[in-house]
Amino acid sequence: MRRHDLDDHTADYWARQILIGSTIAAVVTAIGGLRIALSWPGTMRWWLIPVAAAVVLQAAALRLPWHRLVRSERIRRNLHFWWFAELPVLVLFGIADPHGAMLYLPAALLLLMSAATVWSPRFVVMMGVLTGAGYALLLPLKTDVGAVGSVVLLAIHGCLTALATVNAQSRRRLDARRHAAEQRAGTLLEASADAVVAVGRDGELKYVSPSIRTLLGRDPADLTGKLLTDVMQDRMTDVDEFIHQLLALPIGGSGRTETRLRNAAGEWVYVDVMGTNWISDPDLQAVVVSLRDIGQRRELERQLIHQAYTDSLTGMPNRAMFRTNLEEAVALVNRAAPGADRGTVTVLLLDLDDFKLVNDNLGHSAGDELLTTIAERLRAQVRPGDVLARLGGDEFAILLRELDPADGAGLAERLLATVREPIRLASRDITCSLSIGIASSTGCEPTSTGAVCADQLLGNADLAMYAAKRAGRNAYAIFDPTMTMSVLEEAQQRADLEHALEHEEFRVLYQPVVDMNTSQLTAVEALVRWQHPRDGLLGPYHFIAGAEANGLIVPLGRWVLRQACAQLASWRAATPAAAHLKVNVNLSARQFQYAGLVDDVAAALADAGLDPASLTLEITESMLMADIEAAKETLHALRRLGVRLAIDDFGTGYSSLSYLKQLPVDVIKIDKTFVDEVHIDEDDVALVDAVAGLGQALKMQTVAEGIETDAQWETLRRIGIDHGQGYLFGRPAQPADVMELLLSELEPLPNREHV
Repeated sequence: MRRHDLDDHTADYWARQILIGSTIAAVVTAIGGLRIALSWPGTMRWWLIPVAAAVVLQAAALRLPWHRLVRSERIRRNLHFWWFAELPVLVLFGIADPHGAMLYLPAALLLLMSAATVWSPRFVVMMGVLTGAGYALLLPLKTDVGAVGSVVLLAIHGCLTALATVNAQSRRRLDARRHAAEQRAGTLLEASADAVVAVGRDGELKYVSPSIRTLLGRDPADLTGKLLTDVMQDRMTDVDEFIHQLLALPIGGSGRTETRLRNAAGEWVYVDVMGTNWISDPDLQAVVVSLRDIGQRRELERQLIHQAYTDSLTGMPNRAMFRTNLEEAVALVNRAAPGADRGTVTVLLLDLDDFKLVNDNLGHSAGDELLTTIAERLRAQVRPGDVLARLGGDEFAILLRELDPADGAGLAERLLATVREPIRLASRDITCSLSIGIASSTGCEPTSTGAVCADQLLGNADLAMYAAKRAGRNAYAIFDPTMTMSVLEEAQQRADLEHALEHEEFRVLYQPVVDMNTSQLTAVEALVRWQHPRDGLLGPYHFIAGAEANGLIVPLGRWVLRQACAQLASWRAATPAAAHLKVNVNLSARQFQYAGLVDDVAAALADAGLDPASLTLEITESMLMADIEAAKETLHALRRLGVRLAIDDFGTGYSSLSYLKQLPVDVIKIDKTFVDEVHIDEDDVALVDAVAGLGQALKMQTVAEGIETDAQWETLRRIGIDHGQGYLFGRPAQPADVMELLLSELEPLPNREHV
């Protein structure tokens, strides 16, 4: 039996109409049998046998599975003969019955109407013609209606036939529209990425859209008609619970969930499930479920979560993830039963010292390479269960559980050692150092929440880390409560320094530098002081170290440089005696390492209108040796501007003579410690004499600092030192005092208290 694609709706309609037609036919045939039994003569009552058989057959037809049978095109085609077979029976009955014409007409119309419910308009017209012909045959035989009456009756029959034909045509059009709409819906469902499934009350899959092929790789025909228990055995608990939740909703109510299903290849597919309860709808009688593949969305969510909690450069947990882990660890410790060992949580906060200089001097790519190298070295030192995170920039953190603070100190020492190993960057060996702060949860309040204690731990570790920086860097410090006060003092000092810079509370004094043989004033050294609104005039020991630590030394040094250049230009404009005067300006370590130093110097000279040779920049010996290669680059860049360069405090560092020869230095300034007893100590005389010889060999001028007595002056001049500086020649003075000195042609300044 060849199957024809007949949807459920059409099959239900056909089955229903056939059952209605069979019922009507059985009833009409039974009425005919009753007519035979009551009104026909005895000799004609044998007709009861075939009529009774017909009633039994028509009644039996009601029990047939028409919903399945009508799906067969051949059975539907053969049903035509049932309608055709009814016609001769009606005609014969009409001829045999005394009132046959009257009984024939309603039976024929019922047959015509039933045909119009399922068959085409052409078949209905054919049935109308045949029933009309039978009626035309019976009218002259069984009635005394004349020709005109017969024509009228046949015309009415024709009108009824036309009406049935129109109804059949209308039904066909409605069916065509419905089929077109269903086809469009089917096409849309097939084109949609969402798969749609209709589940009956008994769990049968009544409909599965073609999109299931894309979603799960399953053929919808293989799934339709099967039970959910057979299709989703490994997820039946979740599916059954979801279906029961939907069935508990009112009609049209919806529910949503996310789950995973196995596809035809046995792989998991994550789906978003949207279900609507239409189980009580007479047309659907199902729970309609749409399935959407959310695999890409879940992968994107996973990537976003990974990005949100992972540092993109090093692959380590970031600040957010570290904070979450820290809060969980602290909360776990705080939940310990009273009297039980609460355990500890230790945090190490690590900060790379002067990392900004690498970015400024070598570029951000080199900085990123340095950070990844440091990260790998740190990873090698921590345990698998520890949490190592990059909090941002050059700051790292380590979370340690169940570790004694002393063991934390041992780890810090190992970290300091591994980071100090040279790193090759941009064809140069870079040496880095860490400042590490250590804090333990033993200092947290037992009643603190995880978040509060985490904040406290991080804050304590931060205080300890800055204490390590103040101690000289490349060190670690364990948190001590007294550190809080130190930090508050530093914060206040920073605020005061920022206020002083903003309101120009700093002052520049100038100390003379003279020719050792003629006592002529040749230069002045610019020295900064702070005119504090409460404490009066403060020397550099009160604020320079703090400014160096907090970074304000760079803008402060820039301001001193500009002030000194502007002041020299002012002296030169005021008197010819200042025509050959030079000004010396000290550079701090941070300022010397600052990438914008050369631009700052050029701008200060340009704004003051000075020739570069009028400015001498002083750099300490220890600053040069911190990174000799970077120092050489900076010094050569400054030399290209035309400024003079001096090594300050010479003899206190460990500079190599080979390096000194490579540096574009003009002046060597001998530290005061070698001048104090030069007139009585033969060793100091020999050392200063060696420096003087070195200066002559390298064509560098020499300056002795801290000369306070005539004996020192006489000894240094005899050795051959070129210039001198100290209280003997003048204390740091106001610009007006230097102007007086210039105008008085080198008369010494009157004695003044040291400021």
